[in-house]
Amino acid sequence: MKHIKVLGITGGVGAGKSTILQYLQERYHAEVLQLDAVAHLLMEPQRECHAQIIAAFGRDILAQNGGIDRQKLYQKAFTNETQVKRLNGIVHPQVKKYVKNWIMEKRMQKKASFLVLEAALLLEDHYELICDEIWYIFVRDDVRAQRLAASRGYTAEKTAQILKNQKSEEQFRAACQFVVDNSGDLLEKTYEQIDKGLKEHEFV
Repeated sequence: MKHIKVLGITGGVGAGKSTILQYLQERYHAEVLQLDAVAHLLMEPQRECHAQIIAAFGRDILAQNGGIDRQKLYQKAFTNETQVKRLNGIVHPQVKKYVKNWIMEKRMQKKASFLVLEAALLLEDHYELICDEIWYIFVRDDVRAQRLAASRGYTAEKTAQILKNQKSEEQFRAACQFVVDNSGDLLEKTYEQIDKGLKEHEFV
């Protein structure tokens, strides 16, 4: 029986990970799970993290409908490192539990060619213990700044500030099993690298 592999996709903000995930779904029928989306799901009322977050950060983070207003939560949580750790300590273990169950379920269904997990913090949260491999989506800083300015209206200063809080290119490259350079204007070049990597690393 074929082992359905798990591929981790990571990289800094503005690397174009969403485009790559879409390609993996459409071209290879891979099942994709974005960990940010899982975290948001688990913060919803009646879900695993909702009550714990309110207990930790107070009821003033709630929206009118009783759900957590993520903007209010992040304003409170990202004031200092202790608060960030507190929030991560609630959310990250539950996300990991959800991910493990999702992988088990998808493997039992045996429909996907392979599974894909995407998050900026795959390495920090030790998803190398869950993924067969983790791939780094690289993009040059100047290209990243241009893309984020166009898509999100970020200033060069804001992009630099975000990158300062993420792993360096060297750290990503050292920890990952394959690097996709997504700096170019031609997506076909990016897709060629992915096709080559998937074959060589026996995902397809």
